[in-house]
Amino acid sequence: YRNIGVLAHIDAGKTTTTERVLYLTGVSDHIGDVQDGTATMDWMEQEQERGITITSAATTCFWKGIDGKLLSHRINIIDTPGHVDFTIEVERSLRVLDGALFVLCAASGVQSQSETVWRQADKYAVPRIAFINKMDRPGADFDSVHAQLSARLRAHPVLMQLPLGAEASFAGVIDLVRMKAITWDVPGNGKRFKCRSIPADQLSRSLQQREILVEIAAEQTDELMEKYVAGVALSESELLAGLRKATISGLIVPVYCGSAFKNIGVQTMLDGIVRMLPSPLDRPAVNGTLPDGTQSSRRADDSAEFSSVAFKIAVDPILGSETFVRVYSGSLSVGDQVLNPSKGRTERIERIVQLHANHFLDIPCVYAGDIAALIGLQNINTGDTLCSLRHPIMLEGITPPQPVITVAIEPKTEADDANLQLALASLALEDPSFQFRIDPDSGQTLIAGMGELHLEIMIERMRREFSVVVNSGVPKVAYRETVKRPVRQETVYRREHEGSLSYAHVVIAIEPLPRGAGFVFECKVAAGSMPPQYLNAFKQGLEGVAKSGGLGGFPLTDLKAVLLEGSYHEQASSELTFRLVASTALDEALAAAEPMLLEPLMQVEVQGPEEFIGPIIGDLSKRRGALQGVTEQTFGRVIAAVVPMAEMFGYSTTLRSLSQGRASFSMRFSHYAEATSLQTKRRAAR
Repeated sequence: YRNIGVLAHIDAGKTTTTERVLYLTGVSDHIGDVQDGTATMDWMEQEQERGITITSAATTCFWKGIDGKLLSHRINIIDTPGHVDFTIEVERSLRVLDGALFVLCAASGVQSQSETVWRQADKYAVPRIAFINKMDRPGADFDSVHAQLSARLRAHPVLMQLPLGAEASFAGVIDLVRMKAITWDVPGNGKRFKCRSIPADQLSRSLQQREILVEIAAEQTDELMEKYVAGVALSESELLAGLRKATISGLIVPVYCGSAFKNIGVQTMLDGIVRMLPSPLDRPAVNGTLPDGTQSSRRADDSAEFSSVAFKIAVDPILGSETFVRVYSGSLSVGDQVLNPSKGRTERIERIVQLHANHFLDIPCVYAGDIAALIGLQNINTGDTLCSLRHPIMLEGITPPQPVITVAIEPKTEADDANLQLALASLALEDPSFQFRIDPDSGQTLIAGMGELHLEIMIERMRREFSVVVNSGVPKVAYRETVKRPVRQETVYRREHEGSLSYAHVVIAIEPLPRGAGFVFECKVAAGSMPPQYLNAFKQGLEGVAKSGGLGGFPLTDLKAVLLEGSYHEQASSELTFRLVASTALDEALAAAEPMLLEPLMQVEVQGPEEFIGPIIGDLSKRRGALQGVTEQTFGRVIAAVVPMAEMFGYSTTLRSLSQGRASFSMRFSHYAEATSLQTKRRAAR
């Protein structure tokens, strides 16, 4: 088994590469194309129309090696989006994958979203191989991209291949393990290739690079090192075993190259997936928490107790709810019952399907290491654990990124109004980075997401999939609120109504936390001095204020609230009075703690010709952007800056005007920081 994700910046060729894999492994009888909307993995109408991947898609193929001599390997592939607005798809895929294929454009190199997905893979310690794609493209520079892997991603890239030619003359690769040159028929379907001797002008460099591979492999075991020091040549299998160990441990990133569009180098890259990336058996046991709070683990063993993580939920108009799961241990068959420990519910498995984009094949059971979909489960969310009833365990979940942009919407007709909440609930269930709520003051329905494109896609999906048409307002920034200094606050809630007294008394302290810490509650009341239900009600009251907004009406973050003392009255106190005193106490504390507004800052990367760099930098400065640097690449210059989200609306139109349509940009959330601009504060107040 190989469970892999295909990761890259937008337009690096992820989906095209996956389409060639499906064709060459016999899953598809035709070569799908992103540009003409026939790609198997981009099955949504919006994906086909826009030529981009919006939602991750899974499929399965089998590979026996370029020469057909390997054992048959099952490769479960998840093709992920490259646009930053859909980063949740990458996040939850990496949570359950064992390895990754990292695709880079040979001309554009390491780009902004390349860095983002690389960090996500680092977070889950996912071993990777790199595929430098588009070697046939004008400006392709294999050595430059190889260097960028080290300089920008701090990786240790190791060349497994060298290219034969570049741009229009690109014809194949030099395999440094077998020391053979492999060329493909161009144009061709990728199935016809020839192995020959390495050209004389490439032999010296090939020998040097192969020696690097031998040294790395020898360092992995004492046995191989002894042979290397003794001057004994390592066999091909020993060389691959050493390199595989280094890859799985994260020491190296094997680098391959090719042109997926022209069907060059895909088979050798597939060999790299099988030979270098780990199987479920090679990965550490997954950790979890038992019902008694102790830590435990599960290994990839079919005979062990069943455990799995639901990493994605989809709603199909025909099949209903589809729960994508990664099985970590044990097996699951149709008819079995499983436990969802986070919900305390049991579910009966009615149907299990193998995935192929938006097509499914019914299967009777799944085993450790499998990725499959369960049909018809209720009350389940992304990141939930499904496990054995006899031996329950809760595995680590998935934390979605917080939205950075909000838009008000309203249904066009009464019929749309009736279905709006259903559509929003379904979309939010599928995509945890998409949220919605009804503003208590205005009554407006607000939707929030990761960017303008994200919300645009969601509104379009409402129309196409749920027949709900809405009008949308101007996007609003998702501001946050925190405090500048610590405060201790004593509050007494005392109300008398029709002879009945309500009473609650608390002493709280609030203090600022570092950026990104969120809202934290701590109880320091002596055990047994207050009923647990009152303490729980007080906590709920605080968290309610934190979510709905502080003094400025924005959610609270980077703030710690501590309950120091409290008292109650046997007849006059209730859970309601403690929820109310929590709200009052927090408001009073906030007023004294110097509340401040936080605004989201975006990491912006602009790519364009050198002659337009000056005006672009000037425009970013007007937008309160902090310039981080300008680097030179084959195609021009790359500007890196941090810019407030509030200043980036409509930037694509401005950039086209400044660069005559020749510059492009990408943007991702960076962090929250204090809003120092008076204009921003006034905008937020409105």
